[in-house]
Amino acid sequence: MHIQSKLPKVGTTIFTVMSGLAAQHNAINLGQGFPDFSMDEALMDEVTRVMKEGFNQYVPMQGYMPLREAIAEKADFLYNAKIDPANEITITPGGTYAIYTALTTILNPGDEVIVFEPAYDSYIPNIEVNGAVAVRIPLDFPSYAVNWNEVRRKINSKTKAIIINSPHNPTGSILTEEDLKALASIVEGTNIFIISDEVYEHLVFDQKQHQSVLRYPELKKRSFVCFSFGKVYHCTGWKLGYCIADAPLMEEFRKIHQFNCFSCHTPSQVALSRYLTNSEAYLGLGPAMQKKRDYFIQLMKETPFELLHSSGSYFITAKYDKISNLPDHEFAVELTKKAGVTTIPVSAFYYNSDDNNVIRFCFAKKEETLERAVERLVSLKSL
Repeated sequence: MHIQSKLPKVGTTIFTVMSGLAAQHNAINLGQGFPDFSMDEALMDEVTRVMKEGFNQYVPMQGYMPLREAIAEKADFLYNAKIDPANEITITPGGTYAIYTALTTILNPGDEVIVFEPAYDSYIPNIEVNGAVAVRIPLDFPSYAVNWNEVRRKINSKTKAIIINSPHNPTGSILTEEDLKALASIVEGTNIFIISDEVYEHLVFDQKQHQSVLRYPELKKRSFVCFSFGKVYHCTGWKLGYCIADAPLMEEFRKIHQFNCFSCHTPSQVALSRYLTNSEAYLGLGPAMQKKRDYFIQLMKETPFELLHSSGSYFITAKYDKISNLPDHEFAVELTKKAGVTTIPVSAFYYNSDDNNVIRFCFAKKEETLERAVERLVSLKSL
């Protein structure tokens, strides 16, 4: 039997490939974006507690109401955004699922979606599986800033949505207040939706402020804003996130959601509803991760790599032209095999594999993991 593939150009993700290679060669994996340290024991204990209390059956399709109420309170506290927990928040099995569901909610065949590259690798397949077209705009290298004039040139009658991501995966760049105001100006008076990927919202460094779409009423009314508990609380295996959108948008979102994942893991939702009442738990995440970034930067000064700036997320990118002129994918493979350190080639985040000879490191690791990895990189002269 034969399946006519909806994604004929898609193979196994680079994360799976590189993590498999890391295991094969016993390499230190600084590629895939997951921590190797434990999450907060208080949150783990809370999950155990609520299971023993009997919270083990379905919660409503929209999500556990006290959790949605806690999220609404947090959005008001952080972004001065008034969110209706009953009609404007849906709990989802991860941020990537929320993005896919938002796109599936709005897209029809032939629609166009503006995507900035390098881009998280799920965006374009999500668009194409819905019969729509990704209009790719490169971020300026090496700052990875958005060229808003190019966005204006790309908009036409087929433009259905723009995807933004801040803090940015894979580069660690962030959008500024000026960026959000430029975006608001561009979409004013149009029917263009915004898909805002904010899964790293709390991992912002150097005393900078996360510019959530929720801060901007003119953007919020046309946006699906997607978040992840896994990324901010270092429990990526929980696969739990949520989407915030105005009630008319969320009503359509839930029509798709209810037939794909009726209900998410109940004990985790109940535990998180209690954990979120402690604002210090999420306000301290950025400074804690910045310490890891700064420590990794200090260690890497002894290597031939040139680190680019990271203002947020788990990630920092690096140029390697002093070591090799290999394409970045080949370099990442050789680095795993010969130096025992696994990274991700940034060309994997471009549809056409654009190559600026840059790789991505994940610094969300124990200090000893970072130290062992850099020890292997210090003596690297060429590949």
